[in-house]
Amino acid sequence: MNNLPANEDLRVFLVIVRHSSFAAAAEELGTSTAYVSKRIRILEEVLGVRLLHRTTRRVVVTEDGERVFHWAQQVLDDVDQLLQEVSITKRTPRGPLRISSSFGFGRRVVAPMVSRMLARYPQLQVRLEVFDRLIDVAAEGFDLDVRIGDEIAPHLIARRLADNHRVLCAAPSYLARRGTPRSLRDLSNHDCLVTKERDHPFGIWKLRAKGVEQSVKVTGPLSSNNGEIVVQWTVNGGGITLRSLWDVEPLLREGKLVRVLPEWRQEANIWAVYPSRLDNSAKVRVGVEFLQEQFAAPELWQSA
Repeated sequence: MNNLPANEDLRVFLVIVRHSSFAAAAEELGTSTAYVSKRIRILEEVLGVRLLHRTTRRVVVTEDGERVFHWAQQVLDDVDQLLQEVSITKRTPRGPLRISSSFGFGRRVVAPMVSRMLARYPQLQVRLEVFDRLIDVAAEGFDLDVRIGDEIAPHLIARRLADNHRVLCAAPSYLARRGTPRSLRDLSNHDCLVTKERDHPFGIWKLRAKGVEQSVKVTGPLSSNNGEIVVQWTVNGGGITLRSLWDVEPLLREGKLVRVLPEWRQEANIWAVYPSRLDNSAKVRVGVEFLQEQFAAPELWQSA
């Protein structure tokens, strides 16, 4: 049972005390005298004290009513301040913003963006954490996950930040030594360098070409949960890997890596994933919009 007075009843009481009149209070509140009387009766029952004495000419506050009057003013002032701060928080980005991402992408791409975000919104306190696994954004207390990959749970909200896909590639030295595969089946005869991605089963590469999707199981002597390590192994001639274009495009341009089976690719777009609507939180809204702005300028991230 709720034995606390309702805020509305406290407001009615304050107006009555200010006017010393039920009728004048009802007029200010835009309601009836009967309604005002009912709210005061309920308030007195909840508090267990008599708050007002009514005479034919005016309303007199009791001793208990005086104490309640000062207490109610403080309570309602605090409530009004809380509502005002909540309203401001929904409009103004401030406070802690927890962002998660994957190891390499988080370090090389998201981290510099977070630094620039803080320069624009100095009232934010951003905490960036990187993982080698898929994050349950809401359950783990994150406001926003910047992820690569199109498999997003239906209960989450996502905004696409940039196009991206994964490609097969290898060093020229490896292909000179082992030959170039001509089909996906040929990958079973090659050393494949596998990265434990957040959103894909380990050692299974799902690839698409001309509207056809195929899965191929790959193996090799080296694997890691860190994409930067796998890329370095690939550059050193260790085998064939499947990496995001944002990650290996500079190496492809420089000739340190070359595309293998270039008609095959794996969609892996970049998304901002969050658990609730953006209009519920200014800090999450500006975070997503800032990231979208940053990813719209390829020179800010593709050369990371």
